[in-house]
Amino acid sequence: MNSRQYIGSLFERSSEHKVAARRLNTFLFLLIILSLVAITLESVTAIEAKWSPELLVFEFISVIFFSVEYVLRIWSAPDNRDLEGKTALGKRLNYIFSFTGLIDLIAILPTLLQFIWVGADLRLLRVMRLARLLKLSHFTTALEDLVSAIHSERQAFGAALYLMVVALFLSSSLIYLAERDAQPDAFPSIPETMWWAIVTLTTVGYGDVSPVTAGGKIIGAMTAMMGVCTVALLTGIVGAGFSKQMSKQYAEFEHKVREALDDGIISAEEAEEIEALRERMGLSKTQAEELANHLIDTKRVNSD
Repeated sequence: MNSRQYIGSLFERSSEHKVAARRLNTFLFLLIILSLVAITLESVTAIEAKWSPELLVFEFISVIFFSVEYVLRIWSAPDNRDLEGKTALGKRLNYIFSFTGLIDLIAILPTLLQFIWVGADLRLLRVMRLARLLKLSHFTTALEDLVSAIHSERQAFGAALYLMVVALFLSSSLIYLAERDAQPDAFPSIPETMWWAIVTLTTVGYGDVSPVTAGGKIIGAMTAMMGVCTVALLTGIVGAGFSKQMSKQYAEFEHKVREALDDGIISAEEAEEIEALRERMGLSKTQAEELANHLIDTKRVNSD
């Protein structure tokens, strides 16, 4: 194994070099967390005034590490089995334009612009650095699972969003008609009234604007009830999608274990594949062992 293959394997979720990959990922994980803490504390005037040089040095060091990581990920992409692509260039482009690749670029870009772009809005660039939080997607499949869950339930999710939009326009129009004369400043037009409708539909209820007429209060009550139904519907759809996604992954893992148990013996190569699949799916060792024992017992009972 050459150096590029070795580095590429360290960035894989199911790396064969478990100790080295775990140390690297732990270091990057802690660096991301500390960087986010530093960026957050930097917004406190008293802390920035006292620790500004130290925070700047830490930011500079963090960007160096993130930049090296980004370059190494691009360089080793051809040997990373988690990336799709038939050619080396294809795999590199797949990483660069992937969600995680763009986030890795955004993690270092604001700081670089801060040094080379004279007159840039430093507050905006500092806030943009908080996008580093999304770099944690390298270590968890949470965002991927969310996108997959919504995609699998896209028709139901789209229907629920459509109902939400209908409720938004209906409630905005009705409350505008009911309140425009009583509160012309609070409900001057349908577009501006949508703020009240969104706040009410999502059951946030800031209270900065509220109906005062009898008709407006009735419409407000109906809007709140519609909001409870639509928000619950969206939540239920996403929850069902997550459940299906987890069931699908568990079924895939179970199928892999069944294949390995067909000959009655799990070889070292099969054990490595199962372990890699377990880590990629985020299953605990206890869950994997319970499933394997259950399948072994079932196979023994069937053979008897």
